[in-house]
Amino acid sequence: MSFHIQHARPDQAAQIESLLDRAFGYDRTERTVYRLREGLTPLTELSFVALHADGGLLASIQYWPIDIEGTPAILLGPLAVEPALQGQGYGKALVRHSLSEAKRLGHRLCVVVGARDYYAPFGFVSAAAAGLLMPGPVDWPRFQVLELQAGALEGVSGLIGRAAPDAGKADRARRRA
Repeated sequence: MSFHIQHARPDQAAQIESLLDRAFGYDRTERTVYRLREGLTPLTELSFVALHADGGLLASIQYWPIDIEGTPAILLGPLAVEPALQGQGYGKALVRHSLSEAKRLGHRLCVVVGARDYYAPFGFVSAAAAGLLMPGPVDWPRFQVLELQAGALEGVSGLIGRAAPDAGKADRARRRA
Protein backbone atom coordinates (compact mmCIF):
# COMPACT_ATOMS: atom_id res chain seq x y z
CA MET A 1 0.00 0.00 0.00
CA SER A 2 1.30 3.42 -0.90
CA PHE A 3 1.68 5.80 2.06
CA HIS A 4 3.67 8.80 3.17
CA ILE A 5 4.84 10.19 6.50
CA GLN A 6 4.28 13.79 7.53
CA HIS A 7 4.20 15.85 10.72
CA ALA A 8 0.93 15.48 12.58
CA ARG A 9 -1.28 18.54 12.25
CA PRO A 10 -3.50 20.00 14.99
CA ASP A 11 -6.59 19.30 12.88
CA GLN A 12 -5.73 15.56 13.02
CA ALA A 13 -5.89 15.40 16.84
CA ALA A 14 -9.40 13.91 17.00
CA GLN A 15 -8.52 11.29 14.38
CA ILE A 16 -5.36 10.36 16.30
CA GLU A 17 -7.26 10.06 19.60
CA SER A 18 -9.82 7.81 17.92
CA LEU A 19 -7.02 5.67 16.48
CA LEU A 20 -5.43 5.40 19.94
CA ASP A 21 -8.75 4.21 21.40
CA ARG A 22 -9.10 1.56 18.68
CA ALA A 23 -5.49 0.42 19.04
CA PHE A 24 -5.19 0.42 22.85
CA GLY A 25 -8.71 0.60 24.29
CA TYR A 26 -10.45 3.30 26.26
CA ASP A 27 -8.60 2.42 29.48
CA ARG A 28 -5.23 3.30 27.94
CA THR A 29 -4.99 6.53 29.94
CA GLU A 30 -4.76 4.53 33.18
CA ARG A 31 -1.22 3.40 32.32
CA THR A 32 1.81 4.79 34.15
CA VAL A 33 3.26 6.49 31.06
CA TYR A 34 0.18 8.69 30.87
CA ARG A 35 1.08 10.14 34.30
CA LEU A 36 4.36 11.33 32.79
CA ARG A 37 2.49 13.00 29.91
CA GLU A 38 -0.22 14.76 31.93
CA GLY A 39 -0.27 18.49 31.35
CA LEU A 40 2.41 18.32 28.67
CA THR A 41 2.20 18.84 24.95
CA PRO A 42 3.79 16.24 22.69
CA LEU A 43 6.90 17.38 20.88
CA THR A 44 5.44 18.68 17.63
CA GLU A 45 8.71 18.20 15.76
CA LEU A 46 8.53 14.46 16.59
CA SER A 47 4.80 13.90 16.12
CA PHE A 48 4.19 12.09 12.84
CA VAL A 49 1.40 10.32 11.01
CA ALA A 50 1.44 7.76 8.21
CA LEU A 51 -1.19 8.58 5.62
CA HIS A 52 -2.60 6.52 2.78
CA ALA A 53 -2.29 8.07 -0.67
CA ASP A 54 -5.95 9.15 -0.33
CA GLY A 55 -5.14 10.98 2.93
CA GLY A 56 -6.58 8.37 5.31
CA LEU A 57 -4.82 8.00 8.67
CA LEU A 58 -2.95 4.69 8.96
CA ALA A 59 -0.73 5.24 12.02
CA SER A 60 0.65 7.87 14.38
CA ILE A 61 3.58 8.37 16.74
CA GLN A 62 4.29 10.97 19.41
CA TYR A 63 7.14 11.82 21.78
CA TRP A 64 7.11 13.71 25.07
CA PRO A 65 9.79 15.49 27.09
CA ILE A 66 10.78 13.66 30.29
CA ASP A 67 13.45 14.09 32.94
CA ILE A 68 15.84 11.45 34.36
CA GLU A 69 17.22 12.94 37.58
CA GLY A 70 18.02 16.23 35.83
CA THR A 71 18.90 14.77 32.43
CA PRO A 72 16.43 15.64 29.66
CA ALA A 73 15.16 12.74 27.55
CA ILE A 74 12.21 11.88 25.35
CA LEU A 75 9.46 9.31 25.85
CA LEU A 76 8.31 7.49 22.72
CA GLY A 77 4.62 6.76 22.56
CA PRO A 78 2.05 6.15 21.88
CA LEU A 79 2.76 4.48 18.56
CA ALA A 80 -0.56 3.37 17.09
CA VAL A 81 -1.42 1.58 13.88
CA GLU A 82 -4.94 1.01 12.62
CA PRO A 83 -5.69 -2.47 14.10
CA ALA A 84 -6.64 -4.06 10.76
CA LEU A 85 -3.31 -2.86 9.29
CA GLN A 86 -0.92 -3.92 12.05
CA GLY A 87 2.07 -5.97 10.95
CA GLN A 88 2.35 -4.26 7.56
CA GLY A 89 5.29 -2.01 8.44
CA TYR A 90 3.57 1.33 9.09
CA GLY A 91 4.61 1.46 12.73
CA LYS A 92 8.20 0.47 12.04
CA ALA A 93 8.42 3.10 9.31
CA LEU A 94 7.22 5.75 11.78
CA VAL A 95 9.69 4.60 14.45
CA ARG A 96 12.64 4.65 12.00
CA HIS A 97 11.64 8.06 10.64
CA SER A 98 11.02 9.65 14.03
CA LEU A 99 14.17 8.26 15.71
CA SER A 100 16.23 9.53 12.80
CA GLU A 101 14.64 12.96 13.22
CA ALA A 102 15.19 12.86 17.01
CA LYS A 103 18.90 12.19 16.44
CA ARG A 104 19.09 14.95 13.84
CA LEU A 105 17.49 17.38 16.29
CA GLY A 106 20.05 16.55 18.99
CA HIS A 107 18.02 14.47 21.42
CA ARG A 108 20.28 12.15 23.41
CA LEU A 109 18.09 9.55 25.15
CA CYS A 110 14.78 7.94 24.30
CA VAL A 111 12.66 5.82 26.64
CA VAL A 112 9.77 3.54 25.65
CA VAL A 113 7.45 1.14 27.40
CA GLY A 114 6.66 -1.32 24.64
CA ALA A 115 7.17 -4.83 23.31
CA ARG A 116 10.83 -5.81 23.71
CA ASP A 117 10.87 -7.80 20.47
CA TYR A 118 9.42 -4.85 18.56
CA TYR A 119 11.85 -2.18 19.82
CA ALA A 120 15.09 -4.21 20.21
CA PRO A 121 15.88 -4.08 16.45
CA PHE A 122 15.98 -0.28 16.75
CA GLY A 123 18.65 -0.58 19.47
CA PHE A 124 16.52 -0.28 22.61
CA VAL A 125 17.84 -2.13 25.68
CA SER A 126 16.55 -2.78 29.17
CA ALA A 127 16.18 0.56 30.97
CA ALA A 128 16.19 -1.15 34.36
CA ALA A 129 19.52 -2.85 33.54
CA ALA A 130 20.83 0.60 32.58
CA GLY A 131 19.93 1.89 36.07
CA LEU A 132 16.68 3.66 35.23
CA LEU A 133 13.50 3.43 37.28
CA MET A 134 9.89 4.11 36.29
CA PRO A 135 7.40 5.46 38.82
CA GLY A 136 4.28 3.40 39.38
CA PRO A 137 3.50 -0.02 38.03
CA VAL A 138 5.33 -1.01 34.85
CA ASP A 139 5.96 -4.25 33.00
CA TRP A 140 9.75 -4.17 33.49
CA PRO A 141 10.73 -6.15 30.35
CA ARG A 142 8.83 -3.53 28.30
CA PHE A 143 10.71 -0.62 29.93
CA GLN A 144 13.53 0.23 27.51
CA VAL A 145 15.99 2.97 26.62
CA LEU A 146 17.94 3.97 23.51
CA GLU A 147 21.04 6.12 23.29
CA LEU A 148 20.42 8.47 20.40
CA GLN A 149 24.00 9.70 20.81
CA ALA A 150 26.85 7.41 21.80
CA GLY A 151 27.64 7.61 25.51
CA ALA A 152 24.42 9.44 26.40
CA LEU A 153 23.67 7.00 29.25
CA GLU A 154 27.06 7.51 30.93
CA GLY A 155 26.43 8.84 34.41
CA VAL A 156 22.64 8.77 33.97
CA SER A 157 20.56 6.73 36.37
CA GLY A 158 17.57 7.04 38.62
CA LEU A 159 13.90 7.80 38.45
CA ILE A 160 12.20 8.98 35.31
CA GLY A 161 9.98 11.93 36.02
CA ARG A 162 7.76 14.45 34.39
CA ALA A 163 9.46 17.25 32.53
CA ALA A 164 8.54 20.79 33.45
CA PRO A 165 5.50 21.92 31.42
CA ASP A 166 7.67 24.13 29.21
CA ALA A 167 10.60 21.68 28.99
CA GLY A 168 9.91 20.76 25.39
CA LYS A 169 9.89 24.41 24.34
CA ALA A 170 13.05 25.25 26.30
CA ASP A 171 14.86 22.16 25.00
CA ARG A 172 13.89 22.98 21.40
CA ALA A 173 15.11 26.57 21.80
CA ARG A 174 18.41 25.40 23.32
CA ARG A 175 19.06 22.97 20.43
CA ARG A 176 18.35 25.71 17.86
CA ALA A 177 20.84 28.09 19.49
